[in-house]
Amino acid sequence: MAQAQSKTAAVPARQILLVVDDRMENLEAMQALLEDGEWQLRCASSGEEALRCLLEEDVGLVLLDVQMPGMDGFEVARLMRGNPRTRLTPIIFVSAIAQTHDAVLRGYSTGAVDFVLKPFDPTVLRHKIQSLLEHEHNRCELQALSQQLERARAFNASVLANAAEGILVVGEDGRIQFANPAMAQMLDGEVADLEGVELLSFLKNPASEGGWQQSEFYLHFKREATYRVHEAMMRTFKGGCLPVALSCSPLPRQQRAMVVIALDMSVVRNLHAQLESQAVTDSLTGLLNRRGFHKALESALARIERSGQRVAVLYLDLDGFKRINDSLGHDVGDQLLRRVGEQLKACLRPYDSLARIGGDEFTALLDNLGHPEDAAKVAEKLIELVSVRHTLDGVDFTLGASVGIACFPECGQSVEGLLRSADMAMYEAKRAGRQQYRFFSPEMNGRARSRLMLEESLRHAIENDDFVLVYQPQFQLETGRLRGFEALLRWQHRVAGTVAPNVFIPLLEETRLINRLGDWIFREGARQLAAFKQQFGEDMVLSLNVSPVQFGMPQLVTDLQRVLDAHGLKPSQLEVEVTESALMQDLELTQAQLRHLRELGVKIAIDDFGTGYSSLAYLRHFELDTLKIDRLFVANMLDSPRDAAVVSTIIDLGRHLGLEVIAEGVETQAQREWLTQHHCTIMQGFLVAPGVPASSAMQVPALLDWSQLPLPREE
Repeated sequence: MAQAQSKTAAVPARQILLVVDDRMENLEAMQALLEDGEWQLRCASSGEEALRCLLEEDVGLVLLDVQMPGMDGFEVARLMRGNPRTRLTPIIFVSAIAQTHDAVLRGYSTGAVDFVLKPFDPTVLRHKIQSLLEHEHNRCELQALSQQLERARAFNASVLANAAEGILVVGEDGRIQFANPAMAQMLDGEVADLEGVELLSFLKNPASEGGWQQSEFYLHFKREATYRVHEAMMRTFKGGCLPVALSCSPLPRQQRAMVVIALDMSVVRNLHAQLESQAVTDSLTGLLNRRGFHKALESALARIERSGQRVAVLYLDLDGFKRINDSLGHDVGDQLLRRVGEQLKACLRPYDSLARIGGDEFTALLDNLGHPEDAAKVAEKLIELVSVRHTLDGVDFTLGASVGIACFPECGQSVEGLLRSADMAMYEAKRAGRQQYRFFSPEMNGRARSRLMLEESLRHAIENDDFVLVYQPQFQLETGRLRGFEALLRWQHRVAGTVAPNVFIPLLEETRLINRLGDWIFREGARQLAAFKQQFGEDMVLSLNVSPVQFGMPQLVTDLQRVLDAHGLKPSQLEVEVTESALMQDLELTQAQLRHLRELGVKIAIDDFGTGYSSLAYLRHFELDTLKIDRLFVANMLDSPRDAAVVSTIIDLGRHLGLEVIAEGVETQAQREWLTQHHCTIMQGFLVAPGVPASSAMQVPALLDWSQLPLPREE
């Protein structure tokens, strides 16, 4: 009989890990990652196959993909929790897309113990798997042991006395008739201390208000039914509390008693606490993670609603971290994040909460503040602490920090509201020059809402083809010959009317919506260039502005080649305009992209030259055709000797480098005459014409008589 019990209670040494994913390449990748672990690996390519495996084998843990055709991960989890065989099997959801808050909550509500987003850290995933399999192993062992104890109630008194689990025999009056040594040891007492004492006096949970005869123990006993309590709490003789799982079964009727088996659950409870700690802790820094910070802030808000105290949320983002992370590697970046986390924690009070909520972003909850100015002092201290010279792996570098501050209740009265306000204030600090702090204000919220509305309007404008190109002519200053046109993007909002380019173009670039417009601009510009070619001849040049985002795209040359071929245009008829700040973002990429454009044969111009931060030392390495003088210099050159000197220098620089020089924003004859005297090559501006529709551009004369101005204006 002992052999049969041992065999029944045995738990496999190597548990089964089931990976479920509908994509074969994902299964292969997970198999390569996990097949050498201390477990047996099983793979399933659908929810149905996973359920069959779960019914056929004792699976210890499931890595479950969320999005699958047919039966998705949530449905698989729901069916597992509805089956007694798989009701407690741990589930980790794995997803390749960022889930919404509701989707994540849905995952946890179906019984998941974790939610992992791809790409994930393999080492962290393996640790999680190992920890959960050990937990499941412990649970299975405990379950098997509980079953074994249920069968052991028929054993004689010697077997009961030597059992390792706590065993009590309780009479129908609720008093303990027998206790084994293990039970006495669990409660820090002696067997004699238990005998004759009421069972309920040791139970803190579940409590029975109506006494023994109203308790579930007695009611189940009267029905000759087994009663189980998985999360009970017993008082010890030393005043402590012990978490136990209780199983109470009636003995044969003539004995008029029941046997109560108590299983010490402190180890399992500690394991649960560890798992809960992992769920709210950032694995890299040991600080709270986003979920943990949400809980801390929720708790603080619930408390101060009663006390009336003030709290503030600080949202801190590291300035320059991406540059350091990309140049020195992720290992150095991780070391830096850990160091910053330690510095920030040392700066705060013990009862303040600090979290790393993702990437290089940290949040702090300042509790029990007297005045908002106290939060500003802390922010200054944090910025000063981070903004110092750091040394890692023998490399010195300087970091910075921008901080946004949101105070309760002025800046928000919920977790989401306070975090959103602090985040907005942090971005305001970045826009103001970085390495400083900003308090949230209603104006920020208004700007954020306006920006959101403008971004949504941009998306609708792209979908509805509300953008047009206008064309500003460029003329040779000395001969008056038409050199070509610059194509300019314009937006006529259906409600608000004309939107200024300096409002919508930066937002197009920031949101990368410019990529959706880029191909249309190339196609529309090439189509119009073909018409200009018929009107003005083979030497006509069309300038197209290329944003920094577009300039960095690897398919730029391919896209230009395609539109040139489609309209039978010579590459030399097309000029690509790039701002100098875009050229300086990545010098290696810039040189490669310029070389490809040169091989294609298109012209290359630097737009707004002189307003950025390029160096002549770099300029001589760039393969260029044209320098464009920014309109700000042209507008002030007649009144400002400094601006005049800049313009004159750019003209001389272009001449010595063999480049064409185009002066933008020429509005008066005096400006044109000054530029002519200083040997500027080309001009464009309101003196001749603004950007005009294609139909008006076709009416521009090929040879301009400077005495016959102005040209056709925009309709």
